[in-house]
Amino acid sequence: MISLPITVAIPLKNEEAHIGACLKSLGRQTRPFDRLVLLLNNCTDKSLDICNQFAAEKQGVEVYEQTLYGHLASAGEARRRALHIAAVPGPESVILTTDADAVPERRWIEKNIREMEAGAEVVCGMAQIDPRDAAEIPHELRVDDERETFLLALLDEINALLNPDPYNPWPRHQQESGASIAVRTSVLHSAGGPPHVATCEDRALIERLRLVDARIRHAPDITVQVSGRLEGRAMGGMAETIKRRIVCQDQFTDDKLEPAIDAFRRSVAQARLRAVRLGVDDGIALAKDLLIDPFSMNNMLQADFFGEAWAEIQAASPVLKRRRVGFAELARETRVALTLREKLLEDTSAARNHFSVARVSNG
Repeated sequence: MISLPITVAIPLKNEEAHIGACLKSLGRQTRPFDRLVLLLNNCTDKSLDICNQFAAEKQGVEVYEQTLYGHLASAGEARRRALHIAAVPGPESVILTTDADAVPERRWIEKNIREMEAGAEVVCGMAQIDPRDAAEIPHELRVDDERETFLLALLDEINALLNPDPYNPWPRHQQESGASIAVRTSVLHSAGGPPHVATCEDRALIERLRLVDARIRHAPDITVQVSGRLEGRAMGGMAETIKRRIVCQDQFTDDKLEPAIDAFRRSVAQARLRAVRLGVDDGIALAKDLLIDPFSMNNMLQADFFGEAWAEIQAASPVLKRRRVGFAELARETRVALTLREKLLEDTSAARNHFSVARVSNG
């Protein structure tokens, strides 16, 4: 059983309408936190009063007030600072982060720790929009989101079949939201700490952790409820996306999506590369398939972590160059993904052993 100290880190800016509910939910957790770090940046409302009142009533609450200027005045920098305070050098601990407009379920901390007890070093939960706010979002946007989510899940299931991860088994979800991330401080330090980015800091954090082979779990039973407001606090965040798409549908879908055949090829290549790194395969055929010089690929594989090697090889291979999916292509790519998944489910073992990158075509 994990008995490490538990710290929750929350950045917030002008959240007087939501932070009270968030704090109330954290105060009622079945497994309590040891520390709660609240980093208020550039607040002009009553957020500070609400946080100070909670700190007076609850032990372990630390309230920090900072003013961020210029390019540092961003949600990404605020979360980085909150995580940095939470991860000050000291004994190993677990840090959980969420958003100020989020309401974690009552067993949120408990479930995250349970996943770590099962072997995970990082746990991603799911952010679900408040049903009352969701009802105000235009029907067309909800349909678009459902279509994107469905394809993303299909591509991830294909990856799970071809390139299984013992620490992130199916079923799982595909979100990497700052509304629910838990991480061990040791692996966070190994990754160089939280990233310096203005937006999308949650995805950037998970990508950084992947580079050092962190054991990442996307737990489908861990949820937090977030607001579906149109006036968000983070540039490039969910609120901005919703607001923009109300006016006009984006040309491209979420940047995590790619054509189904590309996702298939990427999963096969990653699984084969693992075999090369383990010495099971000499890698010559794989290098040819990826249009990379075998000597160069071997040098990349000397990286300390497989995640680092995989990132380098993806960047070097023209075969693995990422392409985005337009909304006009979404239906077609979903049909292709469904077909690929069904074939894999028919004979997963044969697919793993006999499909190669070279045999996959765009036809």
